[in-house]
Amino acid sequence: MHMEKVKTVAEYTNTGDIFEVLFWVGCAGAFDSRAQKVTQAFAKIMDMAQVKFAVLGDEEKCSGDPARRSGNEFVFQMLALQNIGILNQYKINKIVTTCPHCFNTLKNEYPALGGNYEVVHHTTFIHELLKTGRLIIKSDEEITATMHDSCYLGRVNGIYEDPRQALKRLNVDVKEMKRNKENGLCCGAGGAQMFKEDEPGAKRINQERVEEALGLGVNRIVTNCPFCLTMMTDGIKQQEKQGQVMVYDLAEMILEQNKG
Repeated sequence: MHMEKVKTVAEYTNTGDIFEVLFWVGCAGAFDSRAQKVTQAFAKIMDMAQVKFAVLGDEEKCSGDPARRSGNEFVFQMLALQNIGILNQYKINKIVTTCPHCFNTLKNEYPALGGNYEVVHHTTFIHELLKTGRLIIKSDEEITATMHDSCYLGRVNGIYEDPRQALKRLNVDVKEMKRNKENGLCCGAGGAQMFKEDEPGAKRINQERVEEALGLGVNRIVTNCPFCLTMMTDGIKQQEKQGQVMVYDLAEMILEQNKG
């Protein structure tokens, strides 16, 4: 699939053109090689659905989530106020992001600092595109998958059904782990743990979670967070199951099915 260069908000502003939604890429989506594939997949999906979107490009700073979770409130507010200044300058109304941490921060924490926007996670956005017929995916491939819920999308913001309903629209057989939805288990990266050394313990949390998924006999583990994606992928490697079970973001599942 050929895509034109993604335009920045500044470029849209200079030409007077209008876009539908701002795609907040996030630090992981911009700099982590694995998460970049999710960024590209979601951009292709929006292109397939003829969604006109823009990015901030170099004007996007870290949302500040890692700073706040690790206790550096000063850095959080500094980053947040810089971002809010840019977003308000461009009169941004609607934002979509592939990162639940960015989603939660933009949606629930920026309003206290003057940043009020409609913020949507990409799994909700994708489900809406499928439901309304803007995105049509046809595939006869038989896939069994389990859904690992991100803490910040699930237990913090209560979004469980959108990614599952999107998978079901792809005719994916979704099998639930014993600990799912409201009772789900963290991947081990939340609360800034992603950036810390391991703490003493008998087993890593991601190993515990992957073992639970493998017990279902699925061939896909689907998640919706760049941190979860890394942790679950590492867990699969530790179990030496790379060739048997794939870890995908929902956006990647969409593109995979579209090839069927």
